[in-house]
Amino acid sequence: AGGGALDHGGNRGGRTWAGGLSSKLSGRSGDAPGMGAGTYARHDTCAIPGTGGGEYFMRLGVARDISALMEYGGKSIEEAAQIAIGKVGKLGGTGGVIGIDKNGNFVEFFNTDGIYLGRVGANGKMDIQIYKD
Repeated sequence: AGGGALDHGGNRGGRTWAGGLSSKLSGRSGDAPGMGAGTYARHDTCAIPGTGGGEYFMRLGVARDISALMEYGGKSIEEAAQIAIGKVGKLGGTGGVIGIDKNGNFVEFFNTDGIYLGRVGANGKMDIQIYKD
């Protein structure tokens, strides 16, 4: 899980942490600490943290892929997230991302039945979700 943030100066940052995988193999490392896999931030595109099947996120560089799709492909943050998580799904993985682009647009996209999501807008309004609508 994690979050993206946009400050008053227009700077973006991302934070990711792992809740862990139950029954995991000894020595297994998740995707959260992997820059470009479970988290990535770039001033001119987005701040994207993600969570899910770490092996798939690392293999595909999901967070960095979203930024690259925006930078080189001209995709919106939502389009880029759908494409990247779609790639995870095609390989048999699950997970999702929560992020923000350079203009303050949020994305919350996942291919699971539920994921913990929350955000606070510039107006201070909180939005917390657990399952797809």
